[in-house]
Amino acid sequence: MFLTERSIQSDKLQFLSSSIFTEMANLKHSLIAQGRDIIDLGIGSPDLPPPAHVQQALIDAVLRPNAFGYAHQQGFPTLRQAFADWYGNRFDGVAALDPMKEVLVLMGSQDGLSHLPAALLNPGDVALLPDPAYPVYEAGVYLASGEIARMPLLADNGFLPDFNAIPEETRRRAKFMLLAYPGNPVPAMADEAFFKKAIRFCKENEIILVHDLAYSELTFDDYRPLSILQVEGAREIAVEFHSMSKSFSMAGSRIGFLVGNEKVVGALAMLKSNIDYGVFGPVQHAATVALTGDQSYLKEMAKTYEARRDALVDGLAEIGWTVDKPAATMFVWAKLPYEVDTREFAFRLMREAGVGVIPGEAFGEQGRGYVRIALVQPVERLQEVVRRIKESGILEG
Repeated sequence: MFLTERSIQSDKLQFLSSSIFTEMANLKHSLIAQGRDIIDLGIGSPDLPPPAHVQQALIDAVLRPNAFGYAHQQGFPTLRQAFADWYGNRFDGVAALDPMKEVLVLMGSQDGLSHLPAALLNPGDVALLPDPAYPVYEAGVYLASGEIARMPLLADNGFLPDFNAIPEETRRRAKFMLLAYPGNPVPAMADEAFFKKAIRFCKENEIILVHDLAYSELTFDDYRPLSILQVEGAREIAVEFHSMSKSFSMAGSRIGFLVGNEKVVGALAMLKSNIDYGVFGPVQHAATVALTGDQSYLKEMAKTYEARRDALVDGLAEIGWTVDKPAATMFVWAKLPYEVDTREFAFRLMREAGVGVIPGEAFGEQGRGYVRIALVQPVERLQEVVRRIKESGILEG
């Protein structure tokens, strides 16, 4: 008997397929094969290199005789201390983190986001997730046999969830809530008053609060996002993810952190100790150098993306497509210029203008009517994007 897809795959995998991403990638490759020049603004992969001294630190560490042995599973103590110190310096009012209990090194924040549900959820437990949201949030919950209750993020409410709209039964079954400000795909902002409200809601309902702060350093116009750990009472109930992928352009190096409530950090640490051997040692060394060295790169990197944002958003406005300017992240969450099927618009944009974006529905039902545009090309290429869109006539319907 031949193996079939049904006989091989776990039922859970049906929730993980991302057909939109696959379809967009297939169309891009088919057009490239025809000789087309496609400007891909779909995937948010940083195109800038890390600081030169961080690159050199990685090179030096790789050449050490013991570089290729197993690494410390929960992160080198020196790196955990470096991150605790960096966090305290970066976010005013955050009490000193215990590097051994409240800091965990991860293979990128996605590693932690995908595994945390398995460390927290039992079958039947509910995770409160934003909609739209980064797809790995849902994937981790499905793999942990948990259930999802979606919190709509609507423009009319500043893309903040309405906690009062969460049914009592859902609150009773909820184990954790996940927030991301500024987030992906929606680069919305949240203030201290909102975080206080979230902390109060989670305490009243005995829900763990998880905050994804991957974009804390990729901010514009003097905007400085809050760490949830800056808010009174957060340490009792909250944890926060941070990624060096965006802060220091170390995406391929795969290194990130979870910080906060030691019981939640400990739960993920226990799970991780059973499934991997930690981040490659030279990468940990390079990350330590990044955190303890010259921090001027962060401002320079943010200025580069700010210039890209302005080139794209101002250019689109000049040709008749007005979209909100994000105050942070490498993404523009662009409302479509007229009523149209989101997928149809994205496919037309690639075919007729040679520009790749992601339809908003790839991130949830509330993403319909939007596309996510990644600022991962130089200013000159983004100006070319504007020119192509104008000449394609797609804005005319």
